[in-house]
Amino acid sequence: RGSGPIWLDDVTCTGEEPELFRCAHRTWGEHNCHHGEDAGVVCAGECRYGQVRLASGPHRCAGRVELLHLGRWSTVCDHTWDLRAAWVTCAHLGCGPALSAPGHAHFGPGEGPVWPEQVRCSGEELTLDRCERRARGRNGCGHQEDAGVVCAGEPRCAQVSPGEPRCA
Repeated sequence: RGSGPIWLDDVTCTGEEPELFRCAHRTWGEHNCHHGEDAGVVCAGECRYGQVRLASGPHRCAGRVELLHLGRWSTVCDHTWDLRAAWVTCAHLGCGPALSAPGHAHFGPGEGPVWPEQVRCSGEELTLDRCERRARGRNGCGHQEDAGVVCAGEPRCAQVSPGEPRCA
């Protein structure tokens, strides 16, 4: 049994969807069920979130956005960062919808390189690497302009079989 918000209800999948949130479902957070009806999954093989992470936030669903680029973690410039890009990031990480897209190093300045391109998303992309990207040009971006996200949910640990609980 889970606790906290219920994000999805009446989920219907064809099996062709690359991610659960792409299945037909009610509006995020709208439901007529209770935690006694919670569903779970067991992944076959290693579960991966791709090449994006959130750093220095209060939980794994909020923080400074960092992308793996040429083998190094890079921060993202906030010049074109908006709620649509945050939505894509939160959905990709399984963290529910985006609540905000803070800039100006809200979660502290990162270290290392800054992603070399501006990111513009429509909000329909599955991952940030599918968003439109443009070279930043002469408008440099330092770590004082690192982009962040605050997502609505923090996935909880769930015990799907006897033994140790597994965290999403």
